[in-house]
Amino acid sequence: MCLDIDGQYFYIVEFLHVKPGKGPAFVRTKLKNVTTGRVIDKTFNSGVKVDEVRIERRPYQFLYKDDMGYNFMNNETFEQIPIAKDSITGVDFLKEGDMAEVVVHADSETILYAELPTHVVLTVTYTEPGFKGDTATNATKPATVETGATVRVPLFINEGEKIKVDTRDGSYVERAK
Repeated sequence: MCLDIDGQYFYIVEFLHVKPGKGPAFVRTKLKNVTTGRVIDKTFNSGVKVDEVRIERRPYQFLYKDDMGYNFMNNETFEQIPIAKDSITGVDFLKEGDMAEVVVHADSETILYAELPTHVVLTVTYTEPGFKGDTATNATKPATVETGATVRVPLFINEGEKIKVDTRDGSYVERAK
């Protein structure tokens, strides 16, 4: 659920309805700001009315990057839209043709943000070779993937291999099959 509080949009991350033995009930919430990503704690008295914002998630395909930003296309209407770099989560792992979920304010048709799938498969373009016997500890090495981002990978990963990367924190998940 998305709320409009003081002109800013917030997602409810978690909530807890509290009914103390003495006094009125209240709702304790954690709210995440849609534009900045900051999480705040807010307490609402029971029965308070809040403004709900109607948002939609739409699949868009990434086309190219230029000075306007990152250009995406809606696959149904073929409409193209530019989105700023700071509005895209996991932008370092975005390559041409990838699909992204674009979150749009349904009433005003303004774009709030875009997010990639949680895991993407990328090809390792450069990494130092690993040696046998180096696996005594959980050691990692830097590897450059096809989008230009650097990911810490285990020593057994070589150039040309496909790996699965978590776009939220840029960490290695596993080898892609």
